[in-house]
Parts: sequence; C-alpha cells; structure tokens
Amino acid sequence: MKTVEILGANRFETFSKTRAGSRAVVVRDGMILLSREAVTGWRLIPGGGLEEDETPEACCIREVEEETGFIVKPTRQFLTLYEYYEEYRYVSHYFICEVTGTGRMRLTDAEKRRGLEPEWLPFPDAVAIFARHQEYAEISEEQRGSYLREYTALEAYLALRT
Repeated sequence: MKTVEILGANRFETFSKTRAGSRAVVVRDGMILLSREAVTGWRLIPGGGLEEDETPEACCIREVEEETGFIVKPTRQFLTLYEYYEEYRYVSHYFICEVTGTGRMRLTDAEKRRGLEPEWLPFPDAVAIFARHQEYAEISEEQRGSYLREYTALEAYLALRT
C-alpha cells in the first residue's frame, strides 16, 4: 500500500486536529463512480469521515451507500493519503471496491441542498477533471485541495494497473 503526503501552503507548523475518512474507487466497464453536486458541479470520489469505533473499511461501505445508494465490497486498500491544511491533518484511506448491490441513499441536509447525486463518468474524463486542480486555487482552496487529493488517488490507482 502506498502512502502520500500533501502539504498545503496554509498549513501550520504543527497540527492540532485530525480528521480521518475513507473513499471508494469503484470502476465498472471503464466508468468510475463519483459523487456530484448538482448545484455546483463539484465532483468527488465517494466517501467521508470515520465515525467513532468504525474501521476504515466499514466507513467506506457506509459512506458509499449513503452518498450513492450502491452497496460496495472493498477488495483492496491501495492508498493512505495525509493532507495538512491549517491546524488539520486529514487522513484518507482509499479502497478499490466492487458494487455488490443497491441500497438506499441517506444524504445529510447539506448534501440535499447541494444536490448530491451519483454519477458514472468515463475514467479518463474523471482524471482530466481532477488534473485541473490548480485552476481552482483562485476560486476555492477547498476545491483545489480536494481535486488534488482525488487526482493523487487516481494516479496511484492507475499505477497499480500498469
């Protein structure tokens, strides 16, 4: 498994808060499953934060169902990514997953307001979207950082395939 660090330009000397989560790379017939905000068009690899006493694998399964309605089975953890922004250290565990069924989306009120929906996109298109992460630096540091994270993860995923 690969480990990568991303050091944000706005990071503090030391971090005082940690947020951990899991994300699922689900590829089927050349398409990747993403979570897309209909209001903004912002896309992310499905996933989210670990709950108390939850394993990264269990978090991955729960978050994908909540955001997309798909039930997945993690087959391999291939990346742990550490990001440092301001006083935070973000830890993202990335899993390769297979769809095993359908469940029920359970969106938060904020996700409902943003119009979060599942989207299957050709894999090369997703890579191209996330590769443009630097274009968002002037607009939103959060989006720039998120897209850099997702681009880094997809590059690590591709490296496994070659």
